[in-house]
Amino acid sequence: MSITGITQEKNITNALISGLANMTETPTREQVEDKARQIAAVFGYSGDLRNVVIEAMASVVTRMGAGISLVDTNANHDDQWVHKRSDVSWTYANAYEEFLRNEGWPPQMVQSLSDVTTRILGHLQDPLSEGTTWNRRGLVIGHVQSGKTANYTGLIARAADAGYKFIIVIAGIHNNLRKQTQQRIDEAFIGQSSDPNDRRYVGVGTMPNYPHPGTLTNIYEDFNKNTADKSGLKISKYSAPIILVIKKNVTTLTALHKWLKELNAAGDGQIRDVPMLLIDDEADNASINTNKDDLDPTKTNAMIRSILGLFAKSCYVGYTATPFANIFINPDSYSDDVREELFPRDFIYCLDAPTTYFGAEKVFLNEATSESVVIPIDDCEDFIPYSHKRDAPIQELPPSLYRALDEFIIARAIRNLRGQAAKHCSMMVNVSRYVPVQKAVRDFLSLREKRIREAVLANYAMPENVSSKNIYMRGLRNAFEAEYSDVGFIWEEVKSALNTVFEHLHLYVINSKSDEVLDYTRYEKEGIGLTAIAIGGLSLSRGLTIEGLTISYMYRNTKMYDTLMQMGRWFGYRIGFEDLCRVHLSRDSINWYSHIADASEELVQQVKRMRRDRLSPKEFGFYVRAHPDRLLITAANKMRSGKKETVEQSFSGRMRESYIVSLDPDVNTRNFALLSKHWRSGFGGRPEEKTKKGYIFRDVPVDVIDDFLIRFECHSAFAGQKSDAISYLERISKKHPLADVLLISPPNGSGGESPFTLRNQERVVGKDQPDGTSWRLNKDRVASRGDEGLGLDDLCDEAKKIAKGEDGCGAVSDTHYRMVRNRPLLMIHSLEPKGDNVVGPIAAFGISFPYGDYSTTINVVVNKVWLKQMVGYADDPAEEEDQYD
Repeated sequence: MSITGITQEKNITNALISGLANMTETPTREQVEDKARQIAAVFGYSGDLRNVVIEAMASVVTRMGAGISLVDTNANHDDQWVHKRSDVSWTYANAYEEFLRNEGWPPQMVQSLSDVTTRILGHLQDPLSEGTTWNRRGLVIGHVQSGKTANYTGLIARAADAGYKFIIVIAGIHNNLRKQTQQRIDEAFIGQSSDPNDRRYVGVGTMPNYPHPGTLTNIYEDFNKNTADKSGLKISKYSAPIILVIKKNVTTLTALHKWLKELNAAGDGQIRDVPMLLIDDEADNASINTNKDDLDPTKTNAMIRSILGLFAKSCYVGYTATPFANIFINPDSYSDDVREELFPRDFIYCLDAPTTYFGAEKVFLNEATSESVVIPIDDCEDFIPYSHKRDAPIQELPPSLYRALDEFIIARAIRNLRGQAAKHCSMMVNVSRYVPVQKAVRDFLSLREKRIREAVLANYAMPENVSSKNIYMRGLRNAFEAEYSDVGFIWEEVKSALNTVFEHLHLYVINSKSDEVLDYTRYEKEGIGLTAIAIGGLSLSRGLTIEGLTISYMYRNTKMYDTLMQMGRWFGYRIGFEDLCRVHLSRDSINWYSHIADASEELVQQVKRMRRDRLSPKEFGFYVRAHPDRLLITAANKMRSGKKETVEQSFSGRMRESYIVSLDPDVNTRNFALLSKHWRSGFGGRPEEKTKKGYIFRDVPVDVIDDFLIRFECHSAFAGQKSDAISYLERISKKHPLADVLLISPPNGSGGESPFTLRNQERVVGKDQPDGTSWRLNKDRVASRGDEGLGLDDLCDEAKKIAKGEDGCGAVSDTHYRMVRNRPLLMIHSLEPKGDNVVGPIAAFGISFPYGDYSTTINVVVNKVWLKQMVGYADDPAEEEDQYD
């Protein structure tokens, strides 16, 4: 598509979205199509309107909630100061919102962002407030690839309007991420390209009379003292706000600190009357364990604190999608004084994701969508094993990676058929931290792509009986039939479009040593939709936006929360091609991502519960440090000595399930006999009630449940976790003396013919089970999503109300059911394995613990054996990938 055509299509889309926003009722697709044709006629446009309609329809249904904040209720702070300041003109904020609308943001989303950033600004200090010194510390928790940059840019604009004069954005540890962030800030706040060779007005700067902020960084240069000294800039004398975009790097931070102190500090070493805001993007990334001095987490953190300490008036706001990170729970990296100084003592704000966000819930937790999106990798270990050396010889790539390449080519052809040829489409391959291995992978993929290209050129227009004789064409057809046969096109249509895939297809190796630049902007200027295959490691994992990401292939062994979640570049917005997205992962990674997604959801619910109970971020910090997963993040470091560690753990608001079950027939026979005995007695004489999926016994004394669990036989790999769960149940029994028991027995399940026996739930048995005596369940989950809502009756409506919140945007989940049940729940299952060499039925259980027991903990003694049983050994932090790519 030509530049003119792209511009016209964008203008029509924006006009259509604005027009639809004024309608009182949600329009039908026919109404949207009719309105699109009317606007196109006004513009004199006769091109394809399909993408215009798709984006407009998405805008109609897109909503974003207000989020939730946890604040220090004892602090002397008025978060309504923003609304009381009648002198603020909101010049920067209004310009930014106009910029977003011009970029095609739906008006209701722009308004939601405005509301949320106003709330966050209220948690900061009024920059014009009285007092010679003050500081605030906060954290904003978002979602990977969900728009955190847009949020903190909006906060920056509002803060500048309110009177913050000096703003620092710390944008990760890599040059490519800092450059990307600088470009966004140029467009959305500075209003002028920072490219020294192209100093034109961009974004907000094209608006009349825009008051451009000052800056000392550009897309090529991070902050350095020479540049700053040349400017002769006295920040207190400058009328417009000043903004810097810098890397999280000790050298850069030290240079900035030195310049600020020498040129701008008063005799007492402080900078007065210059309210300062520091945005720490990817705030958890300082937790990387590394031998590099420039990335040393303690030194980095100390320098950030030193810069904040120079200013008499300062605010620190960390942004992260992985809150199980350094500011709460990484004692290995920080001394107490270093960590605590940046602890978000004043506020924690949890952002809601927009309804069109393609996130962890859709990819891993929602059983319906997860089944089509996630594809297990079972063959990579024989080709590029988890543990390999920098100079490991790569003889060939796994067949599953070649299949993923076939999927990508088919997906691109379908997107072209949908009229999306001018949109970017990308594939991500992340299988090694080592640069030489990444290059070898690129070489193999490049050769394969060349052969497929040649096969397509020779066969795309040939009859099927001819083209099907080619091995590469057969591979493409197999990918279509396996993944995309129900997306609206038949094979003949897709085959005829295959030749359109290759014109702008390029392979890139993306790492800190690479001179290859994945520059989507350059292609956009030419009206071209780039088809990119990006191979890399950490550089692909931290903040770098991969436009139009459709196929992801990742085979990595890390169990570290922050590293793993940030590797999930497949999260984001996939309007018009969400049904084509596929994520290839090892079964271990699928299990671990699902676990993290659950834990993150529960964490947000804890914030909501603590907000209701008027608790502060300090109590939240205590809770997170006692969270069971805290140890899984830091244990790889702590366990190297082999010593035992005693830690406190809280199971508040958590589900503990026997996801490792015994295959011993005698054990399962005894467990089902134990269930039958308790069932007959009504679990202590309680009446049996039917649910949609089994039976429930209410108000069961906790000691009856204790007796059942103590007698229930677990596999040795889960016995320790069962013991911990029983201990915690006993600890909360004074507050919760009664519990519910849920027997899951689906009406359509096999078995259940004898009295007091459950019908079975079919479960797939994944490959590579740990040994011949146990079965580790898929995603480490026993219960199906929604099971905790069984038997809640009227309380289900309350759970849905909590989930939807003030804005009616949220979807109900088990965490919400847990909140309204507000008592322990024992769930008992009979599982029928679907797979070879595993015979059922097999007994399993889960205990759902209520929210609110923040200070109740148990002592858990752990060692290397415990760690191995929980998650397997994590990557050695001393070999983190930033040293190699």
